[in-house]
Amino acid sequence: MQRPFWKTKLLSEMNHQEWESLCDGCGRCCLHKVEDEDTNEVFYTDVACRLLDLDTCRCTDYKHRHQRVSDCICFGAMGVTSLGWLPKTCAYRLLAEQRDLPAWHPLVSGDPTSVHRAGVSVRHRAVREFDSVDLELRIVHWSD
Repeated sequence: MQRPFWKTKLLSEMNHQEWESLCDGCGRCCLHKVEDEDTNEVFYTDVACRLLDLDTCRCTDYKHRHQRVSDCICFGAMGVTSLGWLPKTCAYRLLAEQRDLPAWHPLVSGDPTSVHRAGVSVRHRAVREFDSVDLELRIVHWSD
């Protein structure tokens, strides 16, 4: 039996399709974050990017997201380790840290909705982006 690609390849060796399939669809990376200026600690809010579909937890314009959202971050295999704000459950982070994917990850479970059933996604927990919001009042502490 052949081992799954994420167990045999480094992030830098993955092709585009493999790389993209690592995203579990949790939507956490699309939440606005607040950084403490003194400690550089990053806190998640429950305010989602305006392009995030709050039901599917997927970007509604993934192909053009960088043109439409100026602070949308694009990262590759080499940048994963420098992105300490990635969720602890993020497949890119887990694999960069040489850890395995959890049982609820769609690549493991074979079910794209398993991330939602496991309670890891932002589905039913995030709100739409809106103007003039004090993000510090929207900080959330969800368990991983």
